[in-house]
Amino acid sequence: MKRRIILLTVFIFSLTTAIHAQLAVKADTIYTMEGPKIVNGIILVDDNKIATVGPADEIDIPANYEVHEASVATPGLVDAHSVVGLAGIFNQEHDQDQLETSDAIQPELRAIDAYNAREELVKFVLDKGVTTTHTGHGPGALASGQTMIAKTPYNTVEEALVDSSTTVAFTLTSGVSQNFDKPGTRSKGMAMLRQKFIEAQEYIEEKESEDPPSRNLTMEALAKVLNGELTAMITAHRAQDIMTALRLKEEFGFNMILDGAAEAYLVLDEIKEADIPVFIHPTMVRTYGDTQNASFTTAAKLHDAGIPFAFQSGFESYVPKTRIVLYEAGVATAYGLPREAALNALTKSPSQILGIDKLVGSLQEGKDADIVLFDGDPLEYTTHIRSVIVDGKVVKK
Repeated sequence: MKRRIILLTVFIFSLTTAIHAQLAVKADTIYTMEGPKIVNGIILVDDNKIATVGPADEIDIPANYEVHEASVATPGLVDAHSVVGLAGIFNQEHDQDQLETSDAIQPELRAIDAYNAREELVKFVLDKGVTTTHTGHGPGALASGQTMIAKTPYNTVEEALVDSSTTVAFTLTSGVSQNFDKPGTRSKGMAMLRQKFIEAQEYIEEKESEDPPSRNLTMEALAKVLNGELTAMITAHRAQDIMTALRLKEEFGFNMILDGAAEAYLVLDEIKEADIPVFIHPTMVRTYGDTQNASFTTAAKLHDAGIPFAFQSGFESYVPKTRIVLYEAGVATAYGLPREAALNALTKSPSQILGIDKLVGSLQEGKDADIVLFDGDPLEYTTHIRSVIVDGKVVKK
């Protein structure tokens, strides 16, 4: 009798899993981001992966598949840089973990230790089509901490986790001096960072010696930047700060992502020559302070210059604490960015920059079944999201 119960339980679980995980999406237009859009297409999902994508006249939908229909289907959106999960919706001290102000240089801080998968802002961006978010310690410190990548529908960080340590977030803006006693000026800030990187170089050498030093979490984090295990994500908006970031990269030879870049249009040639990607500031960023000269046309200019870039929600100091990358991309298209380039900067481009393009970012056989279904053009403000699918499961209807 006990064996029958076990077998029945296994059968019911298997049947439920199969029913839940096998589905089809029919759409008038499918943007796979792996080639031309497909008109009148079908996506088949088996378990948590995409099984096949193509024109409807070439694909038969199995009889037991759950079918979802939409005007447009795209890959799940990837927010290139956010603080959701560390910054909370209430804008109160108890839900604001994105910036530790006890020291201006703390690369050892880990987002995974603060990320709240149940935070309402995470659910909010999921409902707006963001299925993967690169989040963590935000701008405002010379080195504020490490970032992580998470899927948005899950209730614990362990379930959500895609990558536990992705970048170390650095900031070269005037805002740093407002949060800390030191540095007071840009040159002091750079001197402090350079000194720490020099110490990290020495730490690496000493670790290989016969008398290695005691573990130092700050040095370990910076050593990982120097040896390429972690990328330096440097927030810089003014042209002078962008150039300073490029000099720092050149001096120490680390991998770098330029973040923010409000005045990128003034130094496009230099950014392109440095061969670095950009997490562009939100198109509708408030234009004051370091972002005073931000432009609606920056995304189009980066595209025209052939510089890889992706849209981010960024850091918001006001309630509700986050922007929505879909809206930021939609505005950018009104100022010269081609529509498919905008979709690319919401999906495939951020996945490539973050090194997770084998999992997400496009609709391709074998990739995670993260799909957003729209009732119209995704970049039109009158369009609604009908459904969101993550890892083959419908998480928003």
